[in-house]
Amino acid sequence: MSTWPVVVVTGANAGVGFGICRRLIFQLCLSNPPDSWPQSWANSDKTSADSAPVDGLTLIMACRSTQRADAARKDLYKELDVYMARLRARPGYDGHADVFRRNLKIEIEYLDLAALSSVFNFGEQMSKKHSYISHLVLNAGIANFTHIDWLLCFKQLSSGFLSAITAPQFYVQSAGEVSVDGLGWIWQSNLFGHYVLFRALEPLLKNSAYPIDSRIIWSSSVEASPKFYDHADWQLTKTEHSYESVKYQIDLIATILDRQALQDSSASKRIRHFISHPGVCSTKISNNLVVHGGVLDNVKVFVFYLGRILFGSRHHPITPANSAVAAVHLILVSISFIALSRIPLSKTDAEPDPVRFGSETDRWGHAEVGLTPVRSWKENEAHGEFLVGKCDELYWDFSEKRVTSISKS
Repeated sequence: MSTWPVVVVTGANAGVGFGICRRLIFQLCLSNPPDSWPQSWANSDKTSADSAPVDGLTLIMACRSTQRADAARKDLYKELDVYMARLRARPGYDGHADVFRRNLKIEIEYLDLAALSSVFNFGEQMSKKHSYISHLVLNAGIANFTHIDWLLCFKQLSSGFLSAITAPQFYVQSAGEVSVDGLGWIWQSNLFGHYVLFRALEPLLKNSAYPIDSRIIWSSSVEASPKFYDHADWQLTKTEHSYESVKYQIDLIATILDRQALQDSSASKRIRHFISHPGVCSTKISNNLVVHGGVLDNVKVFVFYLGRILFGSRHHPITPANSAVAAVHLILVSISFIALSRIPLSKTDAEPDPVRFGSETDRWGHAEVGLTPVRSWKENEAHGEFLVGKCDELYWDFSEKRVTSISKS
C-alpha cells in the first residue's frame, strides 16, 4: 500500500473547517489538483516528489461534538459522490476519482481544546491508531463576542467602509474568562491548546514512514493585529480585544516555530509551520452578534458581497469553500514553492518579512491565494520567542502533572 497523507483538521464539522475538508477531498479527486499549482508569486522551476497524484487519504475530523462531526462526515461523502458523478460524465475521465474514493477514510475524534486532558487524550488515541501524521490543520477557534457597538460601527463605516467590513473594531468582547486548566480561555482555545496538540503529535509528525516534511497550518485572521496587544497580558485575560490579539500571537508563534525547524540542519525530516487565514467568511463564530440566517446575518452577507463586487475587496471569499483555498493550497503544493514565498520590504532588504497565506477572490468569486506580511514583525520577533518559551514551559508543566496523576490512579 502507498503512503498516503494522514490529515488532521480541528474544528472540522462546520464553517471553514468543513470547507477545508470538502475542498481537500474534491481536489484530490483530480489527478492534477489546481490547488496544488504554484501561485503567481511563487516563481520557481523546481519540482518535488510531493507533487505526485494522491490515490488515498485518511482525513481525521477533530471536533468537540462528535454527533455534529458524524453528520458532517455523512455530508462530505454524499457531496463527494455527487461531485464524482459529474467528473465521470466529463469526456476523457481518467478514473482517478474512483481510485481515490476507494482509498478515502474519514475518521472522527473527540477534541476539546479548552480542556488539556482532552488534548493529551487525543494525542494518545492518534498514537494507537496511526503510525504517522502528515498534516495538521489548526483551524478551530472561538471568540468571546457579546454585542455590537452600533455607534462605533457607524463611525467606522463612515470613515472607512472596507476597513469596517474587513477588520471591524465594533464587536464588543468580554474579558477575564479562564479555562478549566486555569489559563486564559480565549488564549488556550485558540493558541495554547493547539500548541499542546502539536507537541503531543510531534512523534507522529516526525515519523519517517511519511518521508516528506510534515506541515502544520496555523489559522490566523485578517483581523490579527498588534494594535491592542499588551505583551504583559500574554494570556489575554484583561484585554477587550482578545480575538485580534490571539490571532496575532499565532502569527508570531508559527513564524518562530518554522524558523526553528529550518535551523535544525541535523533533522532528517522537519515539521514545517505555515500561517493561513480564511479572509472574511460568513460563519457561526459571530452568533452572539447576529442570529445565523436571520435578518442581520443576511444584511451582513449582502454587505460582504457589496465590498467584494463594487469595491473590489480581495479579502471577502465569504463562503467556506472559497475561504478554504489557502489552507488546502498549503496542504497540497510542493514545499519547494512555499519556501520562495516571501515579501521583501525593499530591494535592499536582506531579511524579508515572514508572510501569511490568505484566501482571496476576485470580484466574481474565483478563489486564489495571496500573501500578506506578518505585521510589525521586527518589533515583536523577540516577544514571539518569549511566547514559544512560555508555551513550552506550560506544556512540560501540564505534561508532568498528567504523568503524576496517571501514576497515582
